[in-house]
Amino acid sequence: MRILDRLAHIDRRLIFLTIGLAVAIPIIMKLKMPIRISSEVRSAYETIEDLPEGSVVLASIDYDATSAPELTPMFRSFLRQCFRKKLKVVYTGHIAIGLPLAQFDLDMIATECGAVYGVDYINLGYRPGYTAVMIGIGREIRDFFAVDYRGVPVDSFPMMEGIHNYGDIALIVDFAHGLAAEYWIQYVVSRFGVRMFACVTGVMAPTLYPYLQAGQITGIIGGLQGAAEYEVLVGQPESAAFGMPAQSIAHLFILAFIVFGNIGYFISRRKK
Repeated sequence: MRILDRLAHIDRRLIFLTIGLAVAIPIIMKLKMPIRISSEVRSAYETIEDLPEGSVVLASIDYDATSAPELTPMFRSFLRQCFRKKLKVVYTGHIAIGLPLAQFDLDMIATECGAVYGVDYINLGYRPGYTAVMIGIGREIRDFFAVDYRGVPVDSFPMMEGIHNYGDIALIVDFAHGLAAEYWIQYVVSRFGVRMFACVTGVMAPTLYPYLQAGQITGIIGGLQGAAEYEVLVGQPESAAFGMPAQSIAHLFILAFIVFGNIGYFISRRKK
């Protein structure tokens, strides 16, 4: 019984040390685990696969460094899939500090895949206005983005010829850690009928399932688990797939501490 009593008073330093080791050891040892592909991630992947060559995809970067570990692997896999499919990527976003962060990945994957700026992809940069910008693109992109992020007129780039509004965009993919995905659905998908799927953090994914079930979006890639599934589908597992063992083992230890702590608590309370 003394052991059970101690379970109710586990030293928090022991908990921190255990969780730290549970995360560090799988990463150091490069452990692997099987990745089961969910229907919502497969649907998002197949949405891009079904697009004909030359289709235009709008990627919106609506996250910053706080959510990069979850969303960066999704963005990299998305770019690889688009460039392999010979799709044209229009890159913009509504969080100013998030765009330079993702630009690093955009440049890296473009070099890896041999994509050419202004021909295969373009960075339109950031404009304040949020929902006003989302809705305004439905009329004319150049009303807000007459130049790219470097100040070069967008009409000087071959890929922007014939791209004016949502009628010329085959798909929207939002990478978000807040409410941006819902804004895209409510203000753009519902009004202009553009196809869309969302790449979001794990805590945001559950809020989007009603939109998925209603058919307003074609898929959801949520959290590190969704990122790992997407990496596997694209055929290039990286940080998300390698991070899943650490996340899974850490979750098991957290559950164990919760169970043992509650057992100890109820036993000690019963004795009193």
